[in-house]
Amino acid sequence: MVGKRDRRSRIRFSLALGLSLAALGGRAAAEWPMFRGDPALRGIAAGSLPDTLVLKWTFATGGPVKSSPAISQGRVFIGSDDKSLYALNLADGKTVWKFPTGGEVESAPLVLEDRIFVGSGDGFLYAVEAGTGKLIWKFETGDRILGAPNWARVNGRACVLAGSYDFKLYCLDAATGQSNWVYETSNYINGTPAVAEGQTVFGGCDGLLHVIGLKDGQQVKEIEAGAYIAASAALADGRAYFGQYENQFLCVDLKQGAKVWSFKDRSFPYFSSPAVTTDRVIFGCRDKRLHCVSRADGKPVWAFSTRGKVDSSPAVCGDKVVVGSDDGRLYVVGLDKGQELWSYEMGQPISSSPAVAEGRIVIGCEDGKVYCFGAGQ
Repeated sequence: MVGKRDRRSRIRFSLALGLSLAALGGRAAAEWPMFRGDPALRGIAAGSLPDTLVLKWTFATGGPVKSSPAISQGRVFIGSDDKSLYALNLADGKTVWKFPTGGEVESAPLVLEDRIFVGSGDGFLYAVEAGTGKLIWKFETGDRILGAPNWARVNGRACVLAGSYDFKLYCLDAATGQSNWVYETSNYINGTPAVAEGQTVFGGCDGLLHVIGLKDGQQVKEIEAGAYIAASAALADGRAYFGQYENQFLCVDLKQGAKVWSFKDRSFPYFSSPAVTTDRVIFGCRDKRLHCVSRADGKPVWAFSTRGKVDSSPAVCGDKVVVGSDDGRLYVVGLDKGQELWSYEMGQPISSSPAVAEGRIVIGCEDGKVYCFGAGQ
């Protein structure tokens, strides 16, 4: 661990974080500061998208871009398999800074006030300055970190949560990188831990949905999922929504530890994380389709067909749903009926998930580029 801040720096960080949280609902509400947009991982963007979208800019990295972007304060933060984390201007895609790691960066960055947190294939979780890309601290785990970090306030302090392929979930102090607690599972943790109501919830390749108390890292519940969980769960009103590898998408009551409903169409696994609205759940599948089901009972509402598997996690913005596909296309479909409204062909698979903010869509592609779309003239 390096770059430990002094006590005055930690105080400044805490004060700045408090101001940032107080601003939620204002400017921050129009941003996309982390994977899926918020700590509960619901995939809902503020504002609306224009009916006509055009390509505003592209940015070329040195490798496939499987990382999903974060958008905050007019900047885009995204990783690449070229072992780098980038900060770009949202307006024109120009480079602000580039931060090197020792492995591919598939993790989506987390923006928390003046810092960016991201995992790497080298097994480290990094904290860097948002303005300069300067390293603040790094924390070593025992294996790759492919999922995005999340955050929560624990015992009055901001903490960062990250899962690793070493089977462990880590809770670290955001200011210093010091460990608060570690929770060990029996297999890889591939997704992002969701946070709500004093708990963190995540699935793993052990086929279990883990419900952990944020205060002490102790297990609250362990729920059988029937197969390993590669994606991240979304949390809403005491329920978790997630797909698993044996072709089922599940809704689980966290208090009861019981399945509320399950959805199964064709025999293909789910690697996409869901978007959860007031009455619907939208998620991709390796059956090459984007599915929309009723949040109440899991009954199908519509399905939108693409030409490739849909590992990209959809974002809902107003009456539109945005998602990428392995067929090399980015799609915008209607939330009501699932009809195609717009698409753009990139030519290579899209496993990155879209970030939506300020009327723009930003997404990575395995052709090595980052794409930004917005309103035309």
